[in-house]
Amino acid sequence: MVINVNLPSKNYDVVLERGLLNHIKDFYDFGESKVLVITDEGVPSFYSELLLKQIKNGHLLVLKQGEESKSFENFMLIQKELISLDFTRHDYIVSLGGGVIGDLSAFVSSTYKRGIKFVNIPTTSLSQIDSSVGGKTAINFMGVKNVIGTFYQPEIVLIDFDTLKTLSTRHLNNGLVEALKMGLILDEDLFELFKGDYLSSIEEIITRSIQRKVEVVQKDEKENHYRMILNFGHTIGHAIESIYNLKDIYHGEAVANGMLYMIDNPSLKEKVKQILQKMNIPLIENLDVKEVNKYLSKDKKMDEDKINIIVVNKCGSKEIIKVTKEEVIKRIGGEK
Repeated sequence: MVINVNLPSKNYDVVLERGLLNHIKDFYDFGESKVLVITDEGVPSFYSELLLKQIKNGHLLVLKQGEESKSFENFMLIQKELISLDFTRHDYIVSLGGGVIGDLSAFVSSTYKRGIKFVNIPTTSLSQIDSSVGGKTAINFMGVKNVIGTFYQPEIVLIDFDTLKTLSTRHLNNGLVEALKMGLILDEDLFELFKGDYLSSIEEIITRSIQRKVEVVQKDEKENHYRMILNFGHTIGHAIESIYNLKDIYHGEAVANGMLYMIDNPSLKEKVKQILQKMNIPLIENLDVKEVNKYLSKDKKMDEDKINIIVVNKCGSKEIIKVTKEEVIKRIGGEK
């Protein structure tokens, strides 16, 4: 399946097909260009080996696994690698991995010689659903998630559902939280898929999620307003990630907890809790209000003393509300 993304800055395709990594040239040919494939130790090595066999002038860089890899140190490491290999603006960086590798690789691509070609091959449910579309790039700094970044669109996104076979159930569910989010704010039928045997519908869930995200991004590429709805659950979710030092709790798990504080309909909130429990998502009790308050102050979405939050009262619907930081804190039971 091919999903077209048509944006003011660039048009590109998202290709979804089981087994596409086995015949990459049917979807994209790098020709004689140099290609730096960036991956991490958590991605099975046979993926990069398979990819490099189909690239004439390929190079490989393997980073450590984990959120800590989205750092200035790795940003500089990749830049040095590109310079030492004499990469030009017409060569390529290929991200092969999850959201960490995708965000980092795309950020480097947007800055090296003011923009090198970028191809995204997301291999996790989270990266396929969330970061494969939209062009957001970022690294973390001083313990704050995604605080430094750009918007930069890829040449193409290639999604092979077979890569999900090597993921643990926890990693699968971590990514699927973003699809559940998409259902809550935009697509009640997508939300309904989670009430049954959702893992048997994973390809449909991922495809529908990407289609909904494409629709949002096409309306608002640079997140001037409407695209903010995709931040549902992320304001408190990012604070939770920072509290846990960007480890121990995964991104989707943090967002899941963040969403619950932004659902004002008690009946819907209970349904979401039941789904999250079925997905074995850890529900965090008694958040440290002082810690949440500290990280909210550093949130890149904070505008002076106010921030836009996304509130859901009915499945498939949402509202953007500008509130003070204190009002966010009240939602988790804290005082000013």
